[in-house]
Amino acid sequence: QVQLVESGGGLVQAGGSLRLSCAASRSIFSISTMGWFRQAPGKEREFVAAISLTGSRPYYADSVKGRFTISRDNAKNTMSLQMSRLKPEDTAVYFCALRNNIMVATNREQYDYWGQGTQVTVSS
Repeated sequence: QVQLVESGGGLVQAGGSLRLSCAASRSIFSISTMGWFRQAPGKEREFVAAISLTGSRPYYADSVKGRFTISRDNAKNTMSLQMSRLKPEDTAVYFCALRNNIMVATNREQYDYWGQGTQVTVSS
């Protein structure tokens, strides 16, 4: 079993920045692709960003491209999401996810483990 723990959420004004972190409990982190998803009230969980094993290939949803940056540190079993120029529509619970596969995926059903989520609220 892999445990994922997110941190870094909070309340920020529109235009501001936040950095989310995800820590994994096991060493399979380094052989797994990782992703961030988010879920706003009344909406389905949606893809935000994903990153390959080495971190050399990031993928982003169109809605966050150019504003968010995903990264990972395999030595520390951690992943981050730097969010800049935040908008009210970015308000959601953000989830860290691990896919025990070398292929990056954007479909939430292809991820094997999930964190509990961290709330991000962007005020206008």
